[in-house]
Amino acid sequence: HWQHIASLFPNDVDRLRRMSLIEEGGTKRINMAHLCIVGSHAVNGVAKIHSEIVKTQVFEDFAALEPEKFQNKTNGITPRRWLLLCNPGLAELIAEKIGEDYVRDLSQLTKLHEFVDDDLFIREVAKVKQENKVKFALYLEKEYKVKINPSSMFDVHVKRIHEYKRQLMNCLHIITMYNRIRRDPAKLFVPRTVIIGGKAAPGYHMAKMIIKLINAVAHVVNNDPVVGSKLKVIFLENYRVSLAEKVIPATDLSEQISTAGTEASGTGNMKFMLNGALTIGTMDGANVEMAEEAGEENLFIFGMRVEDVTELDKEGYNAQKYYDQLPELKQAIDQIKSGFFSPKEPDLFKDVVNMLFHHDRFKVFADYEAYVKCQEKVSELYLNSKAWTKMVIRNIAAAGKFSSDRTIKEYARDIWHVEPSDLKIPPPNEPRDAVEDKTPNGTAA
Repeated sequence: HWQHIASLFPNDVDRLRRMSLIEEGGTKRINMAHLCIVGSHAVNGVAKIHSEIVKTQVFEDFAALEPEKFQNKTNGITPRRWLLLCNPGLAELIAEKIGEDYVRDLSQLTKLHEFVDDDLFIREVAKVKQENKVKFALYLEKEYKVKINPSSMFDVHVKRIHEYKRQLMNCLHIITMYNRIRRDPAKLFVPRTVIIGGKAAPGYHMAKMIIKLINAVAHVVNNDPVVGSKLKVIFLENYRVSLAEKVIPATDLSEQISTAGTEASGTGNMKFMLNGALTIGTMDGANVEMAEEAGEENLFIFGMRVEDVTELDKEGYNAQKYYDQLPELKQAIDQIKSGFFSPKEPDLFKDVVNMLFHHDRFKVFADYEAYVKCQEKVSELYLNSKAWTKMVIRNIAAAGKFSSDRTIKEYARDIWHVEPSDLKIPPPNEPRDAVEDKTPNGTAA
């Protein structure tokens, strides 16, 4: 590899260093990403924006050398588990309208566009969602001993706990809503149940502090009589597939708020879309393609784009500037800093505050104002149940691209050059040689 690069660019020492399989430093290490690229016949990102970043930023030199090697394969989810199994009410409703073939060919969901203005279908979709919410509210009451208002907006942020996924920004919004209710309890406020869930890696101190902060804020909010049922906050512990199957069908608002350019794709965003939740999100990962499919006006898109983040990096991100300019942000941060949410340990969250001001690579403060304003639009639309549900139907109708069937076909066709087959493979508990493989017409394979 080294000799090949040297022969192509004889005097370009910098390029040789950048493309080397060995990282030259105090300790020589193998650069595994470079080794993978050199050793592979194809390299792909898992969403359009991710694949572009891979080609133009992360591995620019390699992509310039072998452009044909680099591809995109947008992730997908299986509709069998993430609709039929976890949301049978919605699956049946869709089948009644467009037939059952969509289960194997999710692109057929586009037929639902015909029913966007059908009053009966709108009511039925809203009814299924409400039934899922009532069911999940009962589960939450049993498991978390918190009384939930099932007609409140279920605002859900469930995924791995990580700074780039910005659960902290959601937390700041919760505090902002709390302060607004306290300031003017008589003002109309769209009731919300904010559900955040996820796991932190064992050694990831900041992620664990984020979980602690969410729980501390939840404790104050949920026990404040002034707030009552207007705002409830729940942290879902031990988030896992079986719990996802309960929460996703009950969700009204799906939080996909990573800093633009940091989420490779995401698949939770697709699961929520298919199950009739509306997305609030940045133009990141597969959100970009979801907005392309459904129309940006059918998602709540806010905040910096990739180019804005790059620009901000160039000029230097100054968290203090936003803190000084935005009174509600300042109030929320001051409350965290002063121990308002941790009276027994006032300094408990000093590491979180210090990170937000001095080491925040994911620029929470820079998107805070746009996020809060976008959330106001969400509340406004939620008050109009019919308009909300019509947007939901448009999203479900646009979710067909995000089937793993499509993704796997693309990998098979474009990377492995294999054709699909109807050959039936015996189940794993039966030895292969005990079952004579048969082709569909009954002849031996």
